[in-house]
Amino acid sequence: MKKLRVGILFGGRSGEHEVSLLSAASVFKAIDQNKYEVVPIGITKDGRWLTSADAERLLTGKPLEHERHLRAGDPEATPSAAVLQNGEAVVVPPEPHKSGTSMMPFQTNAPARRASDRAINIDVIFPVLHGTFGEDGTIQGLLELADIPYVGAGVLGSAAGMDKDIMKSLFRAAGLPIVKHVTVLRSEWELSPNKVQKLVESKLRYPVFVKPANLGSSVGISKARNRKELGAAIKKAARFDRKIVIEEGVGGKKHKAREIECSVLGNDRPEASVPGEIVPSTEFYDYSAKYLDEGSQLIIPAKLTKVETKKIQQLALAAFKAVDCSGLARVDFLMDPKSRKIYVNEINTMPGFTSISMYPKLWAATGVSYPELIERLIHLGMERHAEKKKNQYSR
Repeated sequence: MKKLRVGILFGGRSGEHEVSLLSAASVFKAIDQNKYEVVPIGITKDGRWLTSADAERLLTGKPLEHERHLRAGDPEATPSAAVLQNGEAVVVPPEPHKSGTSMMPFQTNAPARRASDRAINIDVIFPVLHGTFGEDGTIQGLLELADIPYVGAGVLGSAAGMDKDIMKSLFRAAGLPIVKHVTVLRSEWELSPNKVQKLVESKLRYPVFVKPANLGSSVGISKARNRKELGAAIKKAARFDRKIVIEEGVGGKKHKAREIECSVLGNDRPEASVPGEIVPSTEFYDYSAKYLDEGSQLIIPAKLTKVETKKIQQLALAAFKAVDCSGLARVDFLMDPKSRKIYVNEINTMPGFTSISMYPKLWAATGVSYPELIERLIHLGMERHAEKKKNQYSR
């Protein structure tokens, strides 16, 4: 039986580039080599597409020559980083290939060679890309134009899941409980900061959380307890996006919200995992707490009543459907520790995917192993593509 060729797409131009390298390395290690032929495809921080055989040792399950702690961006410890450092550059046009599925480069470092000689022939893409230019519908749009099956949400689901302002609008329209929030533009802040601060204070109570609308891994997020901190927080968030979302803190000044997460898997009939809880090492689960510090605690399953567990799973599925998601997502919740009221905070359409990330750990606790999860996601991507092929695009 012919092996399915799976392109693992990783790296990217976002601030979560290093997180993507770690996720890709974990997928490389766990994917079933008897069923799948894996093609590593890296995107550098400056946007160059590369592919090479530098990940071969990892793909064949052989130990690295100098075994060391996995560090993102280290070519000697992370084969996905080696691909980015040493790989052969390709440029990918958005056009379907007539003789089967492939990514067809139209420009290479050797202009005399035919582009077809350098085609990256693949059956399905697993885009292990996080954040901007990977999780926001841009890569998904390229793959749609090229008519290549891929894992995860489509263009709409990815874009809506990335933009916290649009996401919250869709959640509200679906009747989901969300925290009070205000969205402002960077241009509004630059034109009249005092007006923006007054607007926020008229709508919300301190403390508030200030976030770039389009970024992941808690990059650019700050907690503000007063007007002075609010100004600094907005200025920080404005470095990363033109839209800034400001949310009222759950629990008020005296209590800290519980942070609950639930994984979702599927297409038209998605399933929810058992919920888990994050107890961050810092005041909230920011980038440092997620990837740099080691003090954060993951509690799986979360200490909830049966009714609360069922409600979170139902809300996770509703959030998944509200943004037209497919394949996978992790839905994050905030729970008021006093009233125990549950709020849908956000959805992540390509969550961290290392073997120790929350998304696969929640599925492992639900009975789905990491290798099995990868296999199911690949089949869901193929299923979604087959379903879309039923569409008629002309009369």
